[in-house]
Parts: sequence; C-alpha cells; structure tokens
Amino acid sequence: MVTDAGSKPDLLLLTQRIPYPPNKGEKIRHFQILKHLAKTHRIHLGCLVDDPADLPHVETVRSFCADAHIARLDRRFDAISHLKALARGDALSVALYRDRGLAGWVTRTLDAVRPEVVFVCSSNMAPYVLDHPHRGRRIVDLVDVDSEKWRAYAAKGFGPMRWLYGREARKVFALERRVALAADWSTFVSDAEADLFRSLVPERAEAIVGISNGVDCAYFDPAGGFAAPYNVGVPNFVFTGTMDYVPNVDAVIWFANDILPLIRRSLPTAQFHIVGANPAPAVQALARIKDVHVTGRVPDVRPYLANASAAVAPMRIARGIQNKVLEAMAMARPVIVTSDALEGIAARPEDELLLADGAEAFAAAACRAAADVTEGRRLGEAARRRVVADFSWEGRLQGFDRLLSS
Repeated sequence: MVTDAGSKPDLLLLTQRIPYPPNKGEKIRHFQILKHLAKTHRIHLGCLVDDPADLPHVETVRSFCADAHIARLDRRFDAISHLKALARGDALSVALYRDRGLAGWVTRTLDAVRPEVVFVCSSNMAPYVLDHPHRGRRIVDLVDVDSEKWRAYAAKGFGPMRWLYGREARKVFALERRVALAADWSTFVSDAEADLFRSLVPERAEAIVGISNGVDCAYFDPAGGFAAPYNVGVPNFVFTGTMDYVPNVDAVIWFANDILPLIRRSLPTAQFHIVGANPAPAVQALARIKDVHVTGRVPDVRPYLANASAAVAPMRIARGIQNKVLEAMAMARPVIVTSDALEGIAARPEDELLLADGAEAFAAAACRAAADVTEGRRLGEAARRRVVADFSWEGRLQGFDRLLSS
C-alpha cells in the first residue's frame, strides 16, 4: 500500500482492465506491476471495468493509489464502437477501450500533476497519452506483439473474418510502431517477443526490452492441501485460462477433439477439465463429449491443478509467456506443452516438463505423465524448483526499476 506518499515521485499508470482480481494473464501482470511501483511512486491509476464481477474489488485497487479513475465499460455497445472505429480507420481493439471520461481524467492528471513517469500497459491504452506533450519518462508495456496475434488469426480465418483480422493486424502494428517511436522504453513479456519487435522496428532496437512474468509461489503451493473437485481415481487432465480468448478456445477444442481420443486408447477413463471464466459457445459445446467438463468461473483454480494427473497447454496460437504453465509448475504438477506454450519459460523438456507438438506426440506425453506416478512426481517437483528459483515476481520486476532509473 501507499505509505509516506509525499516523498515519492508521481507516476501515471494506465491499464486496460482493473488489475484486480489477478485471475487472468494481463491482470496478473498488471497487479504485480501496480504493487511493485506503489513501493516507490505515488500512483495515479486510470483503468476500465468491463466485467461486473470486478466491481467489488475497486477499493482494493484504490488502496495502492494516491488517485484513481476507474471507468465502467458497457459491452452492450461494442458493436457501435466497432462501427465507429471502422469509420475512423482505427483498430477495433483500441476502440473497445476508448472512454471519454477516462480521457478527460488523463489529460487533467498530466496537466495538473505532471507525473515524472507515464507507465502504460498495452498498446490499447497508449492513445490516451501519445498526443499529450508530456515531458517525463514514458514506458509502454506492450507485453506481446499483438499485431502478430491478429496476423495468426487472419491466417486461420475465412471470408470476412480473414479480411477483418488482417485489417486489425495492420492497424495494430501501425499503433505499436508509433508507440515504439514515442516511448522511452517498450517492454515485452519475453525476450522472444522483444526480439521479434526489434526486427519489426529496428530503428528503436535499443529501447525494446523483455521483462518476463513471475509466479506467486507462496500462493501456488501444493503444500496447501486442496480437496479434489473431481474423482481422482481416474486420470484427470486440466487446462486453465480465460475461455473466451481465441488461443485458449483453439487449444481446448484441439485437445478435446483430436488429442483426448488418442489418450483414451491407453487410458479409457481419462477426463478433461476446462477451468476458466466466460467459456465461449464452442467451448461449452465440448461438454457434450463424455467426461469433458467445462467449469466456467471457479473461485480457486488451485484444487484443479493440485489434483491433476497433468496440466496441459496445447497452444497452437500463442504470444508471450503462458501464466497457466508457470502456475501449474508452481503447483508441482507434470505439465505438457507445445513449443508455442513454452515461449519465455526457460524450463528443460524431459527434466522439468514435457514438450510435444502434434496430436500423437501430445497424447503420448499425456499418457506417460498420467500412467507413471513416479515420473509425474519427478517432473512436478523439478518444475516447482525451477519456478521458485527463477520466476519470483520481485526478481522479474526489477527490470522495470532499471528502466526507471536509467
């Protein structure tokens, strides 16, 4: 919490969603950034709420801040926002996070407070500050090269959606490039993402940095003793994540339709648990498959992970680091990943997790982890040792301290 506020420099922090509760990838990172920066700065936070379930947590967030403007978005008007963005030639994803009240607060804060630092989380929030003649330091945490995500969607899309995703890729990249030229530092969640962006904006290569996520190993600790939410007498495979996010949707559909039938040749009673909020219709439909369970939002993912035969991350579209992998490793579970899901995580395949690309290889790895309890325990214990040693949030976020003092 903010203490001795008068001796601290002012910092304007913008996040596209309220950074609490830390129950999805971007919010986990942003909450840890907020806590970390509040130790050394007076935080002026601007953010948006697009999920009513987050509203009870507003005061928790305010407790870290000297000032906060938390705007509420009504998703019923997303279609109107999209139409306006098309008419203006803007990126659709940026238009979703445009709020007139927040824009006014940002301008007033920049003019009246004159913060020493402007720290923006995601390209979607950068337009709130890019045109202001702020003279302080600017750090934009782009996290992932989002334009590449949209290009991947376009490659898999058909008809009008292919065109729309391609347009979004071009518009988002134009904004990312503008951010890189205007910011003192552009940061990413992995060295691989940073390297990719350097290749796209080589003239700003020296101002592009990778700062990885961590994991809260005290919270994700298997010693907590978690009652099983399912029958542990059969093999249980668990996937965690926000389940209206396209890469997660693609991953669980692939696992349920293509990988699970192969697993069941050896483990006929295997169950698959899809754990996470807002399951898309295509995800909900997977519950029609025998022993595939779609939970929706749960109060705590740890019981699902703690009792799993293995956690799975069969990502085929992925950007940056996968928190789901770090959390499962912290819970000392065997984890099976694709190459895309391993980006940014310096874990040794075969020693600390299992790496498999392709349905046959992934199914074989899953059977191996579930059928050999000793092997599963060995992998899980080694995985936890890795994240405890290398992925503390405090250690990772010191990268931002170096940028703030340079």
